[in-house]
Amino acid sequence: MSRDDSRLVYSSAAGRVCPHCGLGQKRCLCRKNPRGAGREAPTHDGIVRVQREKKGRKGKTVTTITGIPLPSDELRDLAGDLKRSCGSGGSLKDSVIEIQGDHRDALVAALAARGYTVKRAGG
Repeated sequence: MSRDDSRLVYSSAAGRVCPHCGLGQKRCLCRKNPRGAGREAPTHDGIVRVQREKKGRKGKTVTTITGIPLPSDELRDLAGDLKRSCGSGGSLKDSVIEIQGDHRDALVAALAARGYTVKRAGG
């Protein structure tokens, strides 16, 4: 019996199921699933981008840093160092460092001092 011929109405054994490949969403690797797309290794071009964002944050300004080619534990330590240097809060989400407030100039200088090629992205 194939998946299409299954008469199963509901089961919580697999949890949420990807509508494209039929696998559980945690195991799904198809490109149409945004969760599966995040599991691929991020491609870095060697340039760290620092930009200011306000959209979708209720008018609050956040400085985001993307493109740092570090493993997650070292990236977490770097995020902590950058937050301390700015004297601000922030977080690390999906290999993107978010720091509260507009600290682009200070972050570009701090990352350049660490030896990264840094670009100010956006407006």
